[in-house]
Amino acid sequence: MIYKNHQNGHRPAGSALTLVIKIGTTSICDEKTHFPLLSNLSGIVEAVLKLKAQGHRVVLVTSAAVGTGLRRLNMPNRPEKMAALQAVAAVGQGRLIRLYDDLFGQFGQPVAQVLLTKNDLAERSQYLNAVACLEEILDMGVVPIVNENDTICPSEIRFGDNDTLSAVTAGMLKADYLFLLTDVDCLYTDNPRTNPDAKPVSICHDIQVLREQVSVASRGSALGTGGMMTKLIAADLATAAGVRTVIARGSKPENITQIIEADARGVLVPESKIPAVVQSAPAAAPLHTLFTAKDNPLYDRKWWIQYGLHTAGRVYIDQGAVKALLSNKQRSSLFAAGIMDVEGHFNAQQAVEIVAWNDDTEKRVIGKGLVNYSSHEIERIKRCKSSEIPTILGYMDAECVIHRENLVRIVEPEEPK
Repeated sequence: MIYKNHQNGHRPAGSALTLVIKIGTTSICDEKTHFPLLSNLSGIVEAVLKLKAQGHRVVLVTSAAVGTGLRRLNMPNRPEKMAALQAVAAVGQGRLIRLYDDLFGQFGQPVAQVLLTKNDLAERSQYLNAVACLEEILDMGVVPIVNENDTICPSEIRFGDNDTLSAVTAGMLKADYLFLLTDVDCLYTDNPRTNPDAKPVSICHDIQVLREQVSVASRGSALGTGGMMTKLIAADLATAAGVRTVIARGSKPENITQIIEADARGVLVPESKIPAVVQSAPAAAPLHTLFTAKDNPLYDRKWWIQYGLHTAGRVYIDQGAVKALLSNKQRSSLFAAGIMDVEGHFNAQQAVEIVAWNDDTEKRVIGKGLVNYSSHEIERIKRCKSSEIPTILGYMDAECVIHRENLVRIVEPEEPK
């Protein structure tokens, strides 16, 4: 099944949508006192209930477990030690979900807590089970409240921040929109707090081009782990799955409905497909930044391989293999003969990056895929023909190292000549 994709047009008016809304720490907790911002949270709850009353399915991805824990423990700052940080998150997570349950409970709306790590999605069966669980929760009319399982999650299998987690969640559910609510109205060409000449970016069709036009070097708040850079990463990930992504102000969650309605009328996206449009948003909608979905979103399995799986290592390939993999006509698997070198230690069925290697100075990642052999086995069979594998290893699990159905091309394929 292909992800839903409205491409660069607008959705049909009145249609039911699946919405993922990510709420940043600064929209939930005061940065200095760590007290909950009840007015903001109440506004978010009311906005979600209004969206549900319109027939939409809504998922919340929430931060602030650490901030809530700091308040409960009367700690002034985030601890630096990982175990201490996880302990604070453990204290805060229960109180955070209780806060949501109390607020939604005032309106009789049930909620469900869903804690995820990358490890939960590494196995295909676990990934599909997580998707089925979220779908079932939504079908029951419940609002899933998703957070990373900070208490037990080691650094190597963390999503890194909840912007990325929200994009993964949106991709899993084939959502129509991902809203990244933050402490500014939209993406600016520079930090508007320090540069009065910073201009708002209202729409973006090409995130790679946008990166060259804006400055997103500043990090998030003292409590949060993200910043505008993580939101660009999340937008890149979500739009690859066919999800329209919006950056908007977290203290004005009512803007979500206005933005969706304006998009339904077709007034947000200009006819000319300029990669990034630096201008004020149309008068019909509040200030925001809209990232349009990719025209050709990835299939579910390939999106899972590229974004849902931890990258365990690298294989370096020669120019003949590069040409075969990037050819639309051939759509080839990756064979041992085209592999020049291996980096990292990994097992069969783990995900690795595929790197084109011209010389010592020019290396570029062109894809990612699930390997049929371990790093030790690939080291032994690299540069060899498939017919030689049984002689070298004493067995042959597969003719190719990465089958084309388990291979995702990250760079654009070459046009046939």
